[in-house]
Amino acid sequence: MKKIKVAFATDDGKTFMGRHFGDAEQYYIYEIDNDNAEFIKKINNTTEEEEEIHADPKKAKGISNLLLNENVSVVVSKIFGPNIKRIRKKFVCILIKDEEIEEGINKVCANIEKIYNEWEKGEERQHLSF
Repeated sequence: MKKIKVAFATDDGKTFMGRHFGDAEQYYIYEIDNDNAEFIKKINNTTEEEEEIHADPKKAKGISNLLLNENVSVVVSKIFGPNIKRIRKKFVCILIKDEEIEEGINKVCANIEKIYNEWEKGEERQHLSF
């Protein structure tokens, strides 16, 4: 059974926020397989953004390092900005239409094989939409 660590972008721990992934106040980390989702921890987004730079590469690197330190391989959000080109080299990026994180967890569980197959593509991977 394959398990993956997934970071959900949120401000309140219950719903996805309507801004870019990198603008979330926090990330809820879950370990997920086809049957279960176990909450691991909440991490605060401690990266700083330069106001003048849209799609700041330093911000993408900061968030990537924050999540890679937690062994995250999948990131989920309603919206990704231009930095998706950078972060999808390190993560499977999932665009989600749902409001509730619980719905996002269910979609990740239901599509675990598809997500794992995308992960295997390495830096050539594309984002997924559910």
